[in-house]
Amino acid sequence: MTVQTATGHEDAGRRRWWVLAVIATAQLMIVLDTTIVNIALPSAQRDLGISDADRQWVITAYTLAFGGLLLLGGRLGDLFGRERVFTVGLLGFALASSLGGAAVGPAMLFGARALQGAFGALLAPSALGLLSTTFSDPRERSTAFGVFGAIAGGGSAIGFIAGGLLTEYLDWRWCLFVNVPIAAVTAVAAFGVLKRDRIEKDRRMRLDLPGVLLGCGGLLAIVHGTSEAVARGWGDGLVLGSLVLGVALLAVFVLVERRTAHPLLPVHIVADRNRGGGALSVGLTMIGMFGLFLFLTYYLQAIKHFSPVVSGLSFLPMTAAIVLSSTGFAARMMTRVPSRNLIGPGLLLAAGGMAWLTRMRVDSPWAALVLPAELLIGVGMGLVFMPAMSLATLGVAPNEAGAASATINSAQQVGGSVGTALLNTVAASATASFLATRVASDPAVQAQGAVHGYVAATRVAMGVLLLAALVAVLTIDHRPAPGEATAVEAGAAETEAEAEAAAVRAVDGRPTDLRAEAGVERPSID
Repeated sequence: MTVQTATGHEDAGRRRWWVLAVIATAQLMIVLDTTIVNIALPSAQRDLGISDADRQWVITAYTLAFGGLLLLGGRLGDLFGRERVFTVGLLGFALASSLGGAAVGPAMLFGARALQGAFGALLAPSALGLLSTTFSDPRERSTAFGVFGAIAGGGSAIGFIAGGLLTEYLDWRWCLFVNVPIAAVTAVAAFGVLKRDRIEKDRRMRLDLPGVLLGCGGLLAIVHGTSEAVARGWGDGLVLGSLVLGVALLAVFVLVERRTAHPLLPVHIVADRNRGGGALSVGLTMIGMFGLFLFLTYYLQAIKHFSPVVSGLSFLPMTAAIVLSSTGFAARMMTRVPSRNLIGPGLLLAAGGMAWLTRMRVDSPWAALVLPAELLIGVGMGLVFMPAMSLATLGVAPNEAGAASATINSAQQVGGSVGTALLNTVAASATASFLATRVASDPAVQAQGAVHGYVAATRVAMGVLLLAALVAVLTIDHRPAPGEATAVEAGAAETEAEAEAAAVRAVDGRPTDLRAEAGVERPSID
């Protein structure tokens, strides 16, 4: 009897870690796609004859569909089963990627990128929701979210490396084709390891169609407005109109959701100070992070004349720092200290890395300027993303995990879009002011002007990260349940009945009693 219990528990444990591998692979594919295509864009533009005015749609088509449909994608997982929606998202992403790689003209590529974004909006919330319901034990949850946070923070940098290698040694189309085998293999693995959580028709809640139109429409308008601001400027009528429309739609969305029986996004999810504060902190963090990726890439390639491959490889130290910080330190400390004691200092470290980059000059050596900044930012981001991702779904009812997951993903997407537009505008204005009083035709002066613009944008990014740290410290008050750290050190031994109960919770997502799992007795009501 004892041997059977141990074997069954070990099998369930191994299955959970295979689930993590599947979810992590899917999440990495999504995160990679936000940057891998950036490296391929110049080659794709030449090959397909895309004009300078239209080339932004290779990026914008993806971000619009992804950011605009995240709330819907998260809720569909709650209504129809996250395993089903996850698999559909994977296969759809593979199909869209193959269409993009085979594109024969600009319209086909733009359409494929929009399809990628739409299926990514199904995939991302389902992945985080599955992770939350699969890992309910504090010890295992901290490890799982450490891996997930490392991918969320470092995946974009890996995208630059992969994009550079594929573009330089194969062809830009492989930046899209590479998703096909990854998604196909992951879908097959998902079918084998993910528990069936499909909800019968007679038990499904009705989809909140007014909420879909208002919530997705508001996000779509905001992402579109910030995307257009890159080329048109913030004062353009289309940009201002899109932003105002987006804010208005989201305001009405909140009012409608308060009165809806089965809302697309239950208001109490974002009203919770830990989830709301975590989402806001992550959104602000993404603004600052895009400052690093965007301008450091320009600096390395345009100013230092690094090849795409070398530019990508130069991000490796930051990626390694994120992984080590997230899985080696943050995952261990999450069960011991309040979450804001990780997120706040992490953001301060990242802001310190940005401050180091403000010393950027045309002739600055990589080892003395870029490397220390990358290490500071990497360690800081590892402390931020893991606890923030965990807070996004912690304590959420199983039928709302998808909506909660979509909230943190929406914060990331909107933050990235705002960051791209805001920091591009700051850099362009600073460069123009610099060149206005100098001989702008001189290549050396042009390089100095570009770096001046990068520094100005980096200062703004640093300020945004400091603001994010303040928000995190003031809003997040989650503390680990008593005994979690003791349970981690002791191994959290379970009886047969406890193991079976944990397995049931992992499948149906019922709220977990952290005290019970940590081995702490409940106080007697008597």
